[in-house]
Amino acid sequence: MKKNLLILAIAALAFSCKFNNNKTEAKQETKPVNTKTHKVGTLEVIAEMDINPGNVAVSNDGRIFTTIHPLRATNIQLVEITGKNSYNPFPNTEIQSTADTKSIDKFDTPLGIIFDNKNRLWVIDPGLSIGKTRLYAFDITSEKELYRFDIPSDIAPKNSFVQDLAIDEKNDLVYLADFGNPGIIVVDIKKNTCRKITDPSTMQAEDIDMVIDGKVQQFMGNPARIAINPITLSTDRETLFFGAMSGTKWYQLPTKNIRNNANDQTIISSITTVGEKPISDGIATDENGNHYITNIQNKSIDVLTKDGKLSVLKQDELLDWPDNIRIHKDWLYISVNQLHKSPAFTGAEDIAKVPYRILKLKYRD
Repeated sequence: MKKNLLILAIAALAFSCKFNNNKTEAKQETKPVNTKTHKVGTLEVIAEMDINPGNVAVSNDGRIFTTIHPLRATNIQLVEITGKNSYNPFPNTEIQSTADTKSIDKFDTPLGIIFDNKNRLWVIDPGLSIGKTRLYAFDITSEKELYRFDIPSDIAPKNSFVQDLAIDEKNDLVYLADFGNPGIIVVDIKKNTCRKITDPSTMQAEDIDMVIDGKVQQFMGNPARIAINPITLSTDRETLFFGAMSGTKWYQLPTKNIRNNANDQTIISSITTVGEKPISDGIATDENGNHYITNIQNKSIDVLTKDGKLSVLKQDELLDWPDNIRIHKDWLYISVNQLHKSPAFTGAEDIAKVPYRILKLKYRD
């Protein structure tokens, strides 16, 4: 995937979406949900947005954040949801960028976000316009930047697309998925060092068609074949899970080999298959080893149990390209952005219908 194609796609897709202070309200406290009144399978709308959510993340105390997907570029890249139809730029307006203000000191095209167990918000920005991938961490209370690491160009070249992440706060490691130059980037946040692990047999896209609403999907003029994308960790941080978007297998590897600085061959030889998965954009793993998967072809959320059984948890027309999933208590939070209706996939006009949504799905009692 060439950088110039990505930039052209972003430029072609960009629509004007000026930030309107009248739409963004003062921060509101999120009211706790009485989960006892909801059955498993309940699907609710949390937010309806006039801009396109990328990935959603939920803090320990229930605050909701989302990036704005770079395939529909706007003048705001990361927001906190403050109401059903309102949001505020996070951490401030100054770090957001416009087409004319792209720089190394501003957000460019952030996509993956996640909270760790220390309630720090982590953000990966692949820098599709500026050719520099950057990793951030923020304190959401003070709105201060806690950490930043610029990925070296030999690890994430200009045609990389580093867009999902998993955090090991116990061992100060961050795992990043790059589908532009397929591989797993490992960042040591204490040493400020990184390495990249590549394995074509598990990290490249499979040669399978992506079919949505009966139509074979194209991506930037070619059949959609998207490599390693979702990446998660077990609760004890001892197992890393990953797979290609255009892939039918969900893989695992023990993280101890990475922590012990084993060579690539040793790490790759330890990769095994957890089970089958659908073509999927995002996946979340719970404390019991179950994996919740966005099935973008089926408009559903599927579950792969720890013993390898795959089934549909919830299918609904609202799940119109479910992009990512994050777990908060007994709910799955899901960003839905109709990505296949964007010009990058249609090759022509954007046929999505506003609003874009953040949903939540009750997945257990």
